Amino acid sequence: MTDNQVPHHRRLYEDLRKQIVDGVYKEGDLLPSENELCALYGVTRPTVRQSLAALVSDGFIRKRQGKGSIVYKLPKGIGILSIAGTTSALGEKNIRSELLEKPMVTMWPEPFMFPLSEPEQIAGCIQLKRVRFFNQKPIFYDINYIPNINMPRFTSRSFENKSLFDILRLHYGLEIVGGEQNLRAILADNKLSEYLRMDVGMPVLHLERKFDTNKPGISIYSSIYCNTEDQSVYGIF
Repeated sequence: MTDNQVPHHRRLYEDLRKQIVDGVYKEGDLLPSENELCALYGVTRPTVRQSLAALVSDGFIRKRQGKGSIVYKLPKGIGILSIAGTTSALGEKNIRSELLEKPMVTMWPEPFMFPLSEPEQIAGCIQLKRVRFFNQKPIFYDINYIPNINMPRFTSRSFENKSLFDILRLHYGLEIVGGEQNLRAILADNKLSEYLRMDVGMPVLHLERKFDTNKPGISIYSSIYCNTEDQSVYGIF
């Protein structure tokens, strides 16, 4: 999806969202009024209201009668339990990611952690493996599985220090609308010890996640191993 194909309300949403994540607007700050946003961005009031409603839904702002749109402080910790995503919680400047291998088109692993739709099963998946760092310390080793359905040039994109959700939303029109997850504690083996820089046998939180999207029959899947030694986890639903 090119910039010209992105709806006006999504462009405004992305711009305001980025300013909140980057700290341009801080907790308790008022966003510009609807009239001011209309003038600043050259859009209509329904467009502004649609953008603000999405920010409310994603937990970035709260609407208060007689005051306007107030920036809401996202909880501290790792936003791994929230569909809003980790980058939204911790900020792009604090998160660094390293690809363990180039994204590749492959068959789904068997057995897979969630049932697949028939189109997903037939198309195969794009597998993306990363280690993600917060303040230079590895906190996630994640394996992502994206159905290989209408995903042109996906494997050639840069994923270093980028939000996967942002890429899917901005370039492929895939919106995360909900999902389900399984959580359990496991002990770090040699591979997890290496990736997460922790001792073998230390506890690791393992999450298997299915993200439903705005396109019926297409979901995004992740297997995430989380080092919670220094960071708590939380969720917004």
